[in-house]
Amino acid sequence: MRELDQEKAIHLLNTIMEFELAGVVRYTHYSLMVTGPNRIPIVTFFKMQATESLTHAQQVGEILTGLEGHPTLRVAPIEETYKHAVKDILEETLHHEKKALLLYKELLDVVENASVYLEEFVRTMIGTEEMHTIEIKKMLRDFS
Repeated sequence: MRELDQEKAIHLLNTIMEFELAGVVRYTHYSLMVTGPNRIPIVTFFKMQATESLTHAQQVGEILTGLEGHPTLRVAPIEETYKHAVKDILEETLHHEKKALLLYKELLDVVENASVYLEEFVRTMIGTEEMHTIEIKKMLRDFS
């Protein structure tokens, strides 16, 4: 095992926390903007995504403070496109999930072979984000 680069891990965890908190805002906004005949299941989906993003931010924050880091109060920038068709929202969601996946993979590079717990946590998060991208791609199929 190698030694954990704690400073780098803390920095990435804060970046991920900011991004997950942005997800809470993003998905809450989307849940409010959806219209049309499929509104109810899509709103439910986005509310669940918002809740999950908050849970992820909290989990990351707990790890951060466990590493003696200081959790950020910032939220990652969120671009408002003013496009609220379901297809547009789902495409933005896919982009957001892919970015989250990259952040977790970057963290994996830092913790791999340095901390079994962190490595397992990050791998679980990567799996979760990969499943989200698969689900969103399935949701987008009917629009192509």
